[in-house]
Amino acid sequence: MASGTVHIVGAGLAGLSAAIGLARTGRQIIVHELARHAGGRCRSYFEPALGLTVDNGNHLLLSANTAALGFLNTIGSKGKLVGPDAAKFPFVDLRSGERWILHPNEGRIPWWIFAKSRRVPRTRTVDYMSLARLPYAKRDRALSEVVACDGVLYERLWRPLFLAALNTDPPRGSSVLAGALLRETLGKGGRACHPLIALEGLGPAFIDPALDYLKEGGVKLCFDHQLRRLTIADDGQHRLDFGEDVVTLGRDDVLILAVPSHVARYFLPVVPAPDRFHAIVNAHFKCEPPKDLPAITGLINGTAEWLFAFPQRLSVTISAADRCIDVPREDLAKTIWSDVSRLTGLERELPPWTIVKERRATFAASPEQNSKRPDAKTRWSNIILAGDWTATGLPATIEGAIRSGNKAAQLAMTAQNRTWNGGRQLR
Repeated sequence: MASGTVHIVGAGLAGLSAAIGLARTGRQIIVHELARHAGGRCRSYFEPALGLTVDNGNHLLLSANTAALGFLNTIGSKGKLVGPDAAKFPFVDLRSGERWILHPNEGRIPWWIFAKSRRVPRTRTVDYMSLARLPYAKRDRALSEVVACDGVLYERLWRPLFLAALNTDPPRGSSVLAGALLRETLGKGGRACHPLIALEGLGPAFIDPALDYLKEGGVKLCFDHQLRRLTIADDGQHRLDFGEDVVTLGRDDVLILAVPSHVARYFLPVVPAPDRFHAIVNAHFKCEPPKDLPAITGLINGTAEWLFAFPQRLSVTISAADRCIDVPREDLAKTIWSDVSRLTGLERELPPWTIVKERRATFAASPEQNSKRPDAKTRWSNIILAGDWTATGLPATIEGAIRSGNKAAQLAMTAQNRTWNGGRQLR
């Protein structure tokens, strides 16, 4: 039996993945969560306006997301993700009415760019070569400084791809993060790009099975348990003040702070962190999707970028949506539904709807903000950071959040039972 307790503050995906990584190691694990539920931005909830359970955000995963798929495999819910057995991405240009399917081949050698039927209409093979060096960028510059952010291919593929991943206007986005995205997806061939969605919802796929797994593993889950103050001690015996109870870390105890960046900065002001953010807006409409509508469709020249078809509802996502935050909700719903009805052929009359606005959904994935992302290790050997805003090498995604939790779990295991020197790790 390993000695020491690991306290995890935050039950989002980063905190849950850290707890799952530690749950079978014999350590005592306690998860503290401010809210009365787990999941953070990745959760499902019942929406009275629709009479349905919806997700607070729409998330697309790819077969390349090995950490996320490993997480689901561990908790026994990998089968909750569904998608085609090939890399197929339907797109519609709402302005011209043109439709096509992007269809990369399975292998690493991208012969699909030579086939008109598989690539973006009105693009040439040579157009795709312009991003060949991006996955290997060493100096982080704005994307517009590295590649041309214009033209048919950019507007119909690279812009929606990078906009969704970076949640930042692509020309201002980080070339290193955009390169990492390409390297891990299209750079590995179509077998890495099979689209996957949680058709039954994020909660049934990611959160509920994770909580069951942790309970079975003896992990203590404390909801409605807010960390109010963190007092740092030179000897590593830091104090965690939860209001009604105070925890003092012992010599072999570890704290994983799996909280948003601004919360981490509140508790640890000396830790660097991104301080600019962008919004995401999701809209959900209660209706029966047309039977021939794909599970996910890319929208070009519309208000939203992606349309998701779920049982009894259609949902859309608008990334880098700061411009939409102050738009009256009903006006926004009508604008979005106008696009959706034109695409699907459904009646133009607005069905029951709800809008979810996340003002600070992710950090702004610019070179400047990317440079502020801290490592999971801190100057204190028994304090570890986790979250999609830490230096994962990826944008703020589900995959990045889970990778950060996995790394935090590994660091926690190696941090316990170390020698202390004024609260700092000996090297």
